[in-house]
Amino acid sequence: MIENIEEYIAEIRKIVSERLDLTHELDDEDIRGVINQIITERSAQSYISLTDKKRIMDGVFNSMRGLDVLQPLVDDPSITEIMINGPDDVFIEQGGRLFRKNISFGNSEKLENVIQNIVSKVNRTVNESTPIVDARLQDGSRVNVVLPPIALNGPTVTIRKFPEDPMTVEQLIKYKSINREVAELLERMVKAKYNIFISGGTGSGKTTFLNALSNFIPHDERVITIEDSAELQIRGVDNLVRMESRNANMEGKGEITIRDLIKSSLRMRPERIVVGEVRGAEALDMLQAMNTGHDGSLSTGHSNSTHDMLSRLETMVLMGASLPLDAIRQQIASAVDIIIQLSRLRDKSRRTVEICEVLGYENGEIKMNTLYEFVEMGEDENKNIIGELRRTKNKMVNVQKFLSAGLSAEV
Repeated sequence: MIENIEEYIAEIRKIVSERLDLTHELDDEDIRGVINQIITERSAQSYISLTDKKRIMDGVFNSMRGLDVLQPLVDDPSITEIMINGPDDVFIEQGGRLFRKNISFGNSEKLENVIQNIVSKVNRTVNESTPIVDARLQDGSRVNVVLPPIALNGPTVTIRKFPEDPMTVEQLIKYKSINREVAELLERMVKAKYNIFISGGTGSGKTTFLNALSNFIPHDERVITIEDSAELQIRGVDNLVRMESRNANMEGKGEITIRDLIKSSLRMRPERIVVGEVRGAEALDMLQAMNTGHDGSLSTGHSNSTHDMLSRLETMVLMGASLPLDAIRQQIASAVDIIIQLSRLRDKSRRTVEICEVLGYENGEIKMNTLYEFVEMGEDENKNIIGELRRTKNKMVNVQKFLSAGLSAEV
């Protein structure tokens, strides 16, 4: 029995580094082979149990190629979020609830090595001069990093994980985010090329919902996705172009923004443009794309309600252009057809709480028409919210796209 396995792992790692020719490109099997050889040599001198051998193998490999002590958390499909507040504070979200994990990196330097390993693989840079960066893991999980001196607790990392297989509408129905009636309506809306905006707070499931909706895009269309960190998992579309923004380099050059990518995408003959998240001046370019024949566009944004989303879009457009408010509102009203509002309720469930139609601009206001809204009916014995998305009495007004696509206009 090995008394201090962490020290033993560090010792084996040192020997592995000395034996490997680090001047050449090494694949994972090369590294695992050397680790296994050293463990075998050590076990000939003193007994090492099979359990300890596996822990040592995984520990050494993860410290060199993986994410060190984080790797088991990343590999656990039941964990949806990992939050690191410095080298000794690690929290996870599991089953919608937060838990503290009894693991530690030991020191900030070890954590920073893991951070550099993450960002370098997606050609990002993070250091004292640029202490904030968005990146992603190889499995598509979203990563946000904040370094000292901005982060007072030490290096701070937040990893938002996504399932290996993208969420489907059937699963959304199973999780009671929507019902089958709404799913059928959304399918018709996507196929009829309504411009749909998904809004909601942090962790409400916007990207997951966008992935599910993207399954309804006809397979023969040309689709361009634009994201800060590529995380969309669109399947079944052959003619798919995926683009990702790029931060400036150490000299402050080479930045490629979401705005740049949207402008470029318009010259690529897109039939649909999917923007992972709109959060700044690129809102104007996206709205203009929607207004210039690129119907069927999909995007997401942060807001607490459908009306808040419209206000936020106004603010974002003003970040990139000095336009009269009337002109901005007219742009929004003519570009966006449908807003779907998501929310994370007090029982931690993610629900669709409103589906709204944007009617147009009139008397200085953008007119909205709520088609569906979430009605809460109480709680069960486990404090889970009982409720459903119900059709309002409001008739859908803008049904022309349904008719043009040869689809039922009944809502």
